[in-house]
Amino acid sequence: MIDDAFVDLSPMVRRRLTLKCEGFNFAGSVKAKSALWMVNDSEDAGLLRPGSAFVESSSGSLGVALSMIAANRGYRFTCVTDSRCNERNVRLMEAYGAEVVVIAEPHPVEGLLGSRIRYIQELCRGDPGILWLNQYANDSNWRAHYQTTGPAVAGAFPDLDFLFIGAGTTGTLTGCARYLKSIGHPARIVAVDSVGSVTFGGLSGPRYIPGLGTGRRPEIVDESVVDEILLVPEREAIRMCRFLAKKGCLLGGSTGAVVAGAWQRLSAERDHVQALGIAADLGERYLDSVYDDEWVRARFGEIGEFDPDEENMAAAAAGDAICG
Repeated sequence: MIDDAFVDLSPMVRRRLTLKCEGFNFAGSVKAKSALWMVNDSEDAGLLRPGSAFVESSSGSLGVALSMIAANRGYRFTCVTDSRCNERNVRLMEAYGAEVVVIAEPHPVEGLLGSRIRYIQELCRGDPGILWLNQYANDSNWRAHYQTTGPAVAGAFPDLDFLFIGAGTTGTLTGCARYLKSIGHPARIVAVDSVGSVTFGGLSGPRYIPGLGTGRRPEIVDESVVDEILLVPEREAIRMCRFLAKKGCLLGGSTGAVVAGAWQRLSAERDHVQALGIAADLGERYLDSVYDDEWVRARFGEIGEFDPDEENMAAAAAGDAICG
């Protein structure tokens, strides 16, 4: 695993913000860690043996990582995803030999995720020999980051003030936060979630960017180790992604939300605070969505461009108006 790839965004966003780039891992995302730990622990427990079959629900990145591992170890893998999963991830999974099931009809309460999980439950009832890894409740998900990502953050940034982490299943968030709290690290842990996600009690709403937010609260969520929660509209995540791309950093949709949330939160802090954001993946797999003009207009209309200097001036003017 690659745990020492960092990019300083400070000159671009006018905030002292660094990104820990997980997109250089095998399988192209932070999900490589959770995938490996869940499979290894299942093998150690005797739940996976040569020729076994397993299934998982994924919006894309975890499915790609599991497809790679299954191909390497001779397992049969079925990924249950939904219509938000981009075509590139579907094709990657199929290239590794995985079966991909795309769910199109959302559950009336728990959305597309709820429908994915119900499909898996029915599949497992029909064939008890299929193992469901269940990343939403599997402690190996967060333990992967307790043992890798968390220590890497602490080692590289012992005096960090803020750590911003996107919340999907919350495996990365929970594992990193628990590790940093366990060693008494000073960083405030900020969970970045999407508007429309119910993970932290928000109102359910439409979401289009995979990898961030849920329509059903994951069992491994641990709010006791989270200091702050930020809800970021997807249009702001997209604006930030596109701004960073024009500066030479092509990053995934959830990273856009993390940077947008961090930018806004740090505007209320003194200039010398040090912040780090976790970038879950890179942007190549989002070329047909976040970076496609027609896709964006069809879902969000005209979103405009992000300009940190103009945004800073607008924020300052609003503050002066309030003080006056």
